[in-house]
Amino acid sequence: MRVIITGGTGLIGRELVRNLQSHGHGAVVLSRHPEGREVPGNVDMVKWDAESPEGWVDEVEKSDAIVNLAGENIAGSGLLPDRWTERKKRRILDSRLKAGQAVTEAVKAAENRPEVVVQASAVGYYGANKDKVLTEESPPGKDFLADVAVKWEDTTYPVEELGVRRAVIRTGVVLSPKGGVLPRLILPYRFFLGGPLGSGRQWYSWIHIEDEVRAIRFLLESEEASGAFNLTAPNPRRNAEFAEALGSSLDRPSNFRVPTFLIRAIFGETSTLVVDGQRVKPARLEETEFEFNFAELDRALSDLIS
Repeated sequence: MRVIITGGTGLIGRELVRNLQSHGHGAVVLSRHPEGREVPGNVDMVKWDAESPEGWVDEVEKSDAIVNLAGENIAGSGLLPDRWTERKKRRILDSRLKAGQAVTEAVKAAENRPEVVVQASAVGYYGANKDKVLTEESPPGKDFLADVAVKWEDTTYPVEELGVRRAVIRTGVVLSPKGGVLPRLILPYRFFLGGPLGSGRQWYSWIHIEDEVRAIRFLLESEEASGAFNLTAPNPRRNAEFAEALGSSLDRPSNFRVPTFLIRAIFGETSTLVVDGQRVKPARLEETEFEFNFAELDRALSDLIS
């Protein structure tokens, strides 16, 4: 299988390329700045503008699948999350809409269309939620992240009308030592300042990076897989439980609590990423033959931190 990946130089994209190659698949990475980008193995790097099919329709003709991961980093790339200014929020939304629309236009323009498109999304689709168990059948929320997720998913919906199978991946908190949220969470523990964020009762629907990319490959290879799939481990944990497990893995205490009002004061609307949560279950994945390598948080953290 030859797979085009937008956003292939990001955290998930890089690991997906490695996973695909290790299982005999080829990868084509679309990037606005392909020169100097670090990608594993023998990968075809193709320049694109992230908003049109110009220059890469020929790649679609030669490929079996597209994985659309492209979009502005919601929390930013620094040690601390970016505040969601109106400009930042516009970039978050526009980057996703333009990339998804470009994928759709490229598929329309191709004479030999891919068999499947995997469209990225996030558990933010369900909105901030307290204790209700959320599955793929649950309705979307009404906050900013939910609005972004709904519109993001819709960008590639038209490929289904062209006879292309489409799977939507609603990803939870991806745990990786190479980026994302985990290094940010680990930092205060290094100074013995780790602990729950906010009330500690909010749910974290997490997934090990290895299971994330394994699940994407599974959906690419499974000819019957279509529609929405929650990419989260089957056992979400409350923030306080997560903090305790992380502290145990690092051999550090986890009793330094950061109050909700302080987090909201510092980070504004962005604080929803840590003080609110969703209790998401991967119901549809569990109905398939897919098996998680890291279903339990303790085992996942032990693997990632070691």
